[in-house]
Amino acid sequence: MSHVLPVSSVDEGHQQALFPIREVSRLTGVNPVTLRAWERRYGLIVPTRTESGHRLYSAADIETVRSIRGWIDRGVAVGKVGKILAGTRDLDGSMRGLHSVIDSAEQEAWQAQLRQAVNDFDERRLDQLYGQIFSTYPLPVVFEDVVMPVWREFALRHDTFGQTSEWLFLDSFLRARTLQRVQLTRSSAQQRVLLAAMPQGCRELELWVAGLLMTTPQLAVSVLAPGQPLEELSLVCGKMKPDALVLFSTQVSASDAPKRLIRLGLGLECPLLVAGEMADVIQDSLAGSAIGCLGSDGLLMQRRLQQFLAGRMDT
Repeated sequence: MSHVLPVSSVDEGHQQALFPIREVSRLTGVNPVTLRAWERRYGLIVPTRTESGHRLYSAADIETVRSIRGWIDRGVAVGKVGKILAGTRDLDGSMRGLHSVIDSAEQEAWQAQLRQAVNDFDERRLDQLYGQIFSTYPLPVVFEDVVMPVWREFALRHDTFGQTSEWLFLDSFLRARTLQRVQLTRSSAQQRVLLAAMPQGCRELELWVAGLLMTTPQLAVSVLAPGQPLEELSLVCGKMKPDALVLFSTQVSASDAPKRLIRLGLGLECPLLVAGEMADVIQDSLAGSAIGCLGSDGLLMQRRLQQFLAGRMDT
């Protein structure tokens, strides 16, 4: 049974739902001892306290807990997670306002409907929901806050009969729709960027979604197939002549990744940029090099890419 406490928020002037630590543990899979350690030792979360000293967590706190767990699951030491989280919050007010158009209740409702359509293998219903979500929210919100979290859930669930088939059903559906959207943006763009995956850096859909999130009416993103050899990128870029090459990965890279990237950049005729969770992890190691880091948030990737290309045109 869910335990949610409506608590008056002086700043916002309305009732805000707060959750006790046992409920946060149930929702996130992180035990209370670990939650307290993340607060006391690392300052990663700062829950509200009741007069009697009990911790209460907001919906934003719960999302932070899930994000922390995601980074740790990828192999990032907990002591480094705080700096990464601070970097991914490098968004101006307008960007935060864009993500605030969907609240946690709406998000859960849409995700529940998506899960049910996948469970039923109902492609017609899934297509209907997909269209409704796109007509309701901006593209970054659709993918980062609604669709991709559900996709990741199914990607991790292979324990019981039928779950692999469910994930393949959803993955195939989303890859087809995302590819179609990326291709529709190419006709009138003035600039072009090549997007490639680091070896074993991500799944195909994650790469296509990253390309879609970076795309603007003025900028087309050409996505190279997963498995593209890094050592052949200089050949590909030499012939396609993009305005920049972006390497993407959702995985924490090997310790020699910065050296490999710097060596790759020296052989390219175009600028080299990195994006995804990899960029958040290795950005300090690339300081002082010519390689730019776009981050992992969709809006941030798009904004930084635009700024980089605009700056290059001005020089």
